[in-house]
Amino acid sequence: MIRDAAEADLPAILAIFNHAVEHTTAVWFLQPVSLDNRLAWLRERQAQGFPVLVAEQMGVIAGFASYGDFRAYDGYAGTVEHSVYVAETARGLGLGRALLDALIVRATVAGLHVMIGGIAADNAVSIALHAKAGFVEAGVLRQVGRKFDRWLDLVFMQKILNP
Repeated sequence: MIRDAAEADLPAILAIFNHAVEHTTAVWFLQPVSLDNRLAWLRERQAQGFPVLVAEQMGVIAGFASYGDFRAYDGYAGTVEHSVYVAETARGLGLGRALLDALIVRATVAGLHVMIGGIAADNAVSIALHAKAGFVEAGVLRQVGRKFDRWLDLVFMQKILNP
C-alpha cells in the first residue's frame, strides 16, 4: 500500500534513509541524520505542498519517496527532483516502481512539467527503474561527489510530465 507519510512513520523512514547513507551511494550524505532532521524535512515538504509517500507492507514501512524543488529559482517552478528509497530487505519486490509511479501521478496532477532524478552512475538498478518508468538520460556530471573514498559521477534523468 502506498500512502502519505505521517510523523509516526519517521522512525522507519529514518532507518531506511540512514542505511542508505551508511551503505550505498543512493544518497551522498556522509553521516547519518537524526530523527529531528527527518521531522524538519517532513514538515518542510508538507508545508510546501510536496508529497512524502510511504510503501507499507504488512504493517511495516518498507520504503518512502518524495519530491521537492529542483532549484529554488522562480524559473524552475515547474520542475521537481525526486528521491525513492526502499529498505534493503524489501528490494526487488516492485516497491521502488510503485513509489515512483505514485510520485509521477502526484506531480502530473499538480500540473508540474518535469521530474528529475539525480542518480549515482554506479546505481544500474535505479537507472534501469527510471528508464522503465519513461525517464531519459539528460546528462552526466563527472566526479562531482565523493563517498567511500572514491569520486562519483551523477546521472541526471528526466521525464516530461505535462508537455
